[in-house]
Amino acid sequence: MTRRSPQQQPPGDRVAQQQQMSGSTGFQAPRQPDPGKPQQMGEGSYEGTRDYQERTERYLDKADVKSDAERARPRSEEEAREMEAAEREGRSHSRGED
Repeated sequence: MTRRSPQQQPPGDRVAQQQQMSGSTGFQAPRQPDPGKPQQMGEGSYEGTRDYQERTERYLDKADVKSDAERARPRSEEEAREMEAAEREGRSHSRGED
C-alpha cells in the first residue's frame, strides 16, 4: 500500500499556500475579476462606496433623524460615562483629530 502525499500547489500561488497552511483539504482557485465591474481598490471598491452613499442618502431622506438620536441617548449617568470612555478609546486608535 502506498501512502499518498497531500497535493502540492504551484509555487507562487499565495491563496493555495495559505489554504495548505490553514489545514484546508480542498483547493479553491482565486476568483477572477469580472471584466464588467470596477476593480477593487485598497480596502474598498467603487461599487461598495457608491452603494454606501446611496443607502446613507435614502436613510437621511426618509428617516426621523431627531427621533433616532433621541433613542440613542444614554439612559443614565453611568451609561453616559461608559459611552464617553468608549469614544475616548476609539479616538486613541485613530489618526484623526482629537
